[in-house]
Amino acid sequence: MARTAVIERDTKETQIRMTLNLDGSGKAEIATGIGFFDHMLNSFARHGMFDLSLTVKGDLEVDTHHTIEDTGIVLGRAIREAVGDKKGMVRYGSAMLPMDEALILCALDLCGRPYLVYHLDLNREFVGDLETEMIREFFYAVSYGAEMNLHLKQLDGTNNHHIIEGAFKAFAKALDQATRLDPRITDVLSTKGSL
Repeated sequence: MARTAVIERDTKETQIRMTLNLDGSGKAEIATGIGFFDHMLNSFARHGMFDLSLTVKGDLEVDTHHTIEDTGIVLGRAIREAVGDKKGMVRYGSAMLPMDEALILCALDLCGRPYLVYHLDLNREFVGDLETEMIREFFYAVSYGAEMNLHLKQLDGTNNHHIIEGAFKAFAKALDQATRLDPRITDVLSTKGSL
């Protein structure tokens, strides 16, 4: 059974169409209007082996905030929908990922309780056409939309491009691990019996 989601979200600020397949092969078609953000989402899809199709029309004449935050909301909802009832799913995932001098740790739990712990030290206002303060807003929106506990921590690094790209790739690897199915898990991985 395919673990996919199709999400559409229309507001006065953004119009978003997303298709996510958790059991894909890393194919991506991304168009947000923000070049560096497209690059990060392509990296997320490729390194997580997710198929991701995304088109966003946002009010970029204002700034990148609505486009990036709303994309995070939609990606979170897509993850939540695609995992379904979570039966047989590993639930937890973690990755420690090097990107040149940067070293990023990501750990997550698809527990149904949203929480973000974020420690990336970004000291430039922009990388390409992306406002670096929006990286936290994106992951916050994903964590709440997906109802996941998400930790992102920079262990080393000075180059903002490497730190951000390392975070997206580490998130992809951790999510791929957490969404895997394990035949030993016959229900949901919780003593409560539900997630």
